[in-house]
Amino acid sequence: MGLGVAHRSNSAQAGESLTTARKLARDARDLVQRGSDPIDERDRQRGAAREAEQAQKVEKARERATLARAARDYHERVIEPSRTSKHAAQWISSLENHVPAAVWHKPIADVTAPELLAALGTVRPHERARNISSEKVPETLQRLRQRLDAVFEDAIFHGLCTTNPAAAIRRKMREAQDTRQRGEFAALPYREAPAFLAQLREAEGIAARCLEFAVLTAARTGEVLGATWVEIDLDAALWTVPAARMKAKEAHAVALPPRAVEILRSLAALKLDAALVFPSPMLNGKPLSNMAMLTLLGRMGMRDRTTVHGLCRATFSTWANETGAARPDVIEACLAHEESNKVRASYNRAQFHAERRALLEAWAEYLSKPPASNVVALKVA
Repeated sequence: MGLGVAHRSNSAQAGESLTTARKLARDARDLVQRGSDPIDERDRQRGAAREAEQAQKVEKARERATLARAARDYHERVIEPSRTSKHAAQWISSLENHVPAAVWHKPIADVTAPELLAALGTVRPHERARNISSEKVPETLQRLRQRLDAVFEDAIFHGLCTTNPAAAIRRKMREAQDTRQRGEFAALPYREAPAFLAQLREAEGIAARCLEFAVLTAARTGEVLGATWVEIDLDAALWTVPAARMKAKEAHAVALPPRAVEILRSLAALKLDAALVFPSPMLNGKPLSNMAMLTLLGRMGMRDRTTVHGLCRATFSTWANETGAARPDVIEACLAHEESNKVRASYNRAQFHAERRALLEAWAEYLSKPPASNVVALKVA
């Protein structure tokens, strides 16, 4: 086998090369005498050297890969292409605003579960996140943990770390919170919903009709507030929310119960806005704000008992699941919860339309029942 090229540029190099060559030759003879192949040994040593070099590169990459860098890389590759621009921006800003700098800028491989749990425990409403109220902190914590979980799983796949502390703290976070603090929006008990709707139907104004429509359809408030007449088919009793306005960027068809259609027809007759179903009465060409519905809840004495989101979605979900009004997958399809299995999601959308319509009509019928005698009627302040 060859022992390499001799250095001939100067005598010193030539001497060193000859010395090295003689040593290599002796080593090769020794290997042959021991029954080994010198070429195989050379290849093994070269392979080991390459592996060591690669290990050093990986280690250096790990040292450079902070949690912040890993999160931003995941956001750019995965979140931005699959979410609306608004949701994608909220996704990364929630981490940037709430994860303490000491953890955020730490090598991701060095972040531990106790450290991450303690870091999330510091989340409070502050000036960097003015839209986060104290009542929403638990829900924010769960979203942060879920997003960090995705970042760590991705980092494990790319060799930047070996463990996922965000997954490890899930149980601890749930153990530390009561039902009101488990990332759920405060929701009105469904047995009180008919009484609430009876009072709501008596209230006048666009905010009252918007809130009633949201409760009847179990839709997200953002989807309802941004609804346009182009999305509505009154004859088919169908509201199709385009993918661009959905959280999961998948178009969602909502079967409208009779009362929801009645609300829409009454608004159409008023011709409040050519495009928006629920326009702001104060700002021309702008949709109604969520604050308008919160103000309405306050006038009804309900602001401390429920959020708009909880009233519209969690109350419906609890009613549907506890009463067995439909199969769980039909309920989830009504709520437009994102299905990780895309094939199953497409199947659900295609197959459950009739069942979803039946479920929402049953919900509307339940809400229209006279309040039970043991339920105290709600009074508008």
